[in-house]
Amino acid sequence: MSAPMISYKNHRYPPQIIAHAVWLHFRFPLSLRMVEEMLSERGIFVSYETIWRWGRKFGQAYVKQLRRKKPSRKDIWHLDEVVISIGGQKHGLWRAVDQDGYVLDEIVQTRRDTKDTKRLLIRLLKRQGLKPKGVGTDKL
Repeated sequence: MSAPMISYKNHRYPPQIIAHAVWLHFRFPLSLRMVEEMLSERGIFVSYETIWRWGRKFGQAYVKQLRRKKPSRKDIWHLDEVVISIGGQKHGLWRAVDQDGYVLDEIVQTRRDTKDTKRLLIRLLKRQGLKPKGVGTDKL
């Protein structure tokens, strides 16, 4: 079943701008006026009322297109560690991301501990219900 095509006919702005404005409003906890201000900083002058109308008109279609697909055995997961600073202390943030960029799971730990990292992978396998085709790491 294919996704329905969204028609931007008779709109003043290009589809990319409309899609970006609606995405900003629904993806992040931003008010319509904040989205209006962010677009105006980029030289796109549109009122918050217009963004509201775009959200009413295109919001459901975007949601249907962006719904998370079911996991499959053809997925490839990427595990990555990033060192972040929380309250002046260094912590390791492990994230598991699939090939489409969806964050599957994450864990924050104060030190590099292989036991906790294995626990993340086991928890991820249980949550997803099946094994992926491959798992890539940054060789840490």
